Amino acid sequence: MIRTKVTGTLTLAGFAPAGKPGYANRHNCRESRSRSTRCPQRSGLLWLACALVALGITPAQAQTTYPKGSGPGAGVIRDSAGNLYGTTSGGGTVDMGVVYKVDTTGHERVLHTFTGPDGDEPFAGVIADSDGNLYGTTVGGGTGNAGVVFQVDTAGQETVLYNFTGGADGSWPNAVIRDPAGNLYGSTVYGGTANAGVVFKLDAAGKYTVLYTFTGGADGNEPNAVTRDSAGNLYGTTYQGGTAGFGVVFKLEPARQAPWPETVLYTFTGGADGGEPLEEYGALIQDSAGNLYGTTYQGGTANVGVVFKLEPASQAPWPETVMYSFTGGADGGYPGAGVIREPSGNLYGTTEFGGDLSCGQGSGSGCGVVFKVSPTGQETVLYTFTGGADGAVPLAGVIRDSAGNLYGTTYEGGLGCALGCGVVFKLEPASQAPWPETVLYSFPAENNK
Repeated sequence: MIRTKVTGTLTLAGFAPAGKPGYANRHNCRESRSRSTRCPQRSGLLWLACALVALGITPAQAQTTYPKGSGPGAGVIRDSAGNLYGTTSGGGTVDMGVVYKVDTTGHERVLHTFTGPDGDEPFAGVIADSDGNLYGTTVGGGTGNAGVVFQVDTAGQETVLYNFTGGADGSWPNAVIRDPAGNLYGSTVYGGTANAGVVFKLDAAGKYTVLYTFTGGADGNEPNAVTRDSAGNLYGTTYQGGTAGFGVVFKLEPARQAPWPETVLYTFTGGADGGEPLEEYGALIQDSAGNLYGTTYQGGTANVGVVFKLEPASQAPWPETVMYSFTGGADGGYPGAGVIREPSGNLYGTTEFGGDLSCGQGSGSGCGVVFKVSPTGQETVLYTFTGGADGAVPLAGVIRDSAGNLYGTTYEGGLGCALGCGVVFKLEPASQAPWPETVLYSFPAENNK
């Protein structure tokens, strides 16, 4: 397995997939969903060697690792004391990622470093139970090298709760959610009988059940993270599949035994309604009326993504409203995560690109924004990333505290390494945009905090 942290340099140097923004982004690892390997940097020694030679990079330079973590693709969660918790997909002692904590003084502590058998590359974030235990997934590693579900306790001890085999049980797991009984629910991008992904349950006793296996057809292909309502129904999106091939919104209803029956609530066409929802880092959200909100990575009037709403109906399909269609300019483009909603109905989220188009080392794609969309569909850019110390390319969404502060991460930017290895940031509400940003921690910062 090839393991480097030169992806950003390669994309900047013209090795990005054709037709995609040139600035490095984690989405490149999932854009070629039909690939036989997970990410471009893992597609072969020959490709990597040629790219490194073209850039004048030696193997020793390419193998730099960062013990404190690098590349936080997932967002953060926050405890009652104000501490933040998350994961990085790279860094750690063997460059397989870490689980970290950033306290209220900006000090980072690595809670767990992945080494392979215990997991490899935690692209999704973590959730916490009432005792402070953290739960998450890795896309690789484990006994089957197809990912794991893990727990990290308050002492930093990691336990692998489940090892994926890459067969009927799935592979490349997305984020998990937890019900009051301690059962975990999630999805895998791949695996299952059609290699189109599954939705699963892992109960508190460690019993694993595949609740639904996607066929890759009208029911969807390659699911994203799921959410759960009070009745136990699961909702989610798929990146591809559906009658038009641009993904679906689905619902799974609880049944006494698997498989749970699936209903396709909406099928994306890839046109003005959006297409290819990419919500690995933030699942759909649901309001008290049962409306669902989310984003698509592409589609819309400029084919750079939309924010959408689905209203409940007596039968499928549920009617969709495009609340905002991104242009790819100053307003942002390519929202790769979901949104959050405040009681007044405003939605908050991020886009990976757009914003300041001079950002991105001349690629013209921008370094992303944090946005707000009002209930009437008015978008406000709350912050535009410059690609410097403030961060660049926010892959995950944001969380919000009771004071209205927003917290999130960027995959790149910051002061930690040549291209920036990402930051944890905070935005404070202001009477008008932009909201002031504070970088709480900059990865990998070996000589920092």
